[in-house]
Amino acid sequence: MSRRTLTFNSRNFLKRIGTQKTTREYQDQQVVYAQGDAADAMFHIQNGSVKLVVASPRGKQAVIAILGPGDVFGEGCLAKQSLRMSTATAIQPSTIACVKKGILVRLIHREPAFAKLFISYLLSRMVRVEEDFVDRLFNFSEKRLARILLLLTHFGNESRDGNAFPRINQEQLAQMVGTTRSRVSHFMNKFRKLGFIDYNGNGALTVHSGLLSAVLHDQPLGQTPGHSHPPQTVVPPHELR
Repeated sequence: MSRRTLTFNSRNFLKRIGTQKTTREYQDQQVVYAQGDAADAMFHIQNGSVKLVVASPRGKQAVIAILGPGDVFGEGCLAKQSLRMSTATAIQPSTIACVKKGILVRLIHREPAFAKLFISYLLSRMVRVEEDFVDRLFNFSEKRLARILLLLTHFGNESRDGNAFPRINQEQLAQMVGTTRSRVSHFMNKFRKLGFIDYNGNGALTVHSGLLSAVLHDQPLGQTPGHSHPPQTVVPPHELR
């Protein structure tokens, strides 16, 4: 049995689509699509960041994902989903490519290489959803926050393009973790004291390898020493203070 695995590569994905896409510049806080809009296209982030937010009928909102360069969203258009289930908003100036549903369907049917790429993407998303579900079930909010910070910085993931950290505030982090903003603030201060993160003079955030070690080895975050290796991920200025 072959041991080869399917790996999603955003550059190959765009190459396969070629000129059959439209590219648009979005400003900070500009809506890409709103919950309830017709689901007729899929999007690929070339530069910048996008947040996906779900709102309940009573108006309660939750951030379900923060996406960065190389990420794809809106793939629900290929299913029987006729309306968008979330609102996608740029959270910094972003360059986003749009591919219409009809073009995607034709590419999947006519180009096996593209279909393979798309399947690999869907598999990676499925694994991520399962990991998020397990995280919510079994981990405390402190460890969920640590995992989200590592995911946002793509720490230790060589298949992703770059380590840019999207601009996100503590309220949005709290929604993703499933806790309160005050708890997120408390944990961020704790991570800084433990040497897991640092704030630089310009407001940038650096995530150190000690945080990754603590999560991977399932160690209590309060008992893990500070970073024993050089910092690997530098986060641009944002609103986490």
